[in-house]
Amino acid sequence: MNPVYYLYLAALLFTIGAAGVLIRRNAIILFMCVELMLNACNLAFVAFSRLHGNLDGQIIAFFTMVVAAAEVVVGLAIIVTVFRARHSASVDDASLMKL
Repeated sequence: MNPVYYLYLAALLFTIGAAGVLIRRNAIILFMCVELMLNACNLAFVAFSRLHGNLDGQIIAFFTMVVAAAEVVVGLAIIVTVFRARHSASVDDASLMKL
């Protein structure tokens, strides 16, 4: 299969994720869309790696997955804390929290 098709798929997934970040206001859906965008970038890295015949893109994709896993842990902890305080997972309500 041609790696260009994977790049088209990565562009489509990134566009869907970016639209979700810009349109939706729920924090959990926002994080899912960010993860979709990161996965689209990983797919593009691996496709370019395959296209050029080296492993650099796959190594970068691995490190991106490690950072994304750490982001999920911290992000979900923040969402749970905000949900306990406000009983809402809306991003607009989170800006009202002031000390």
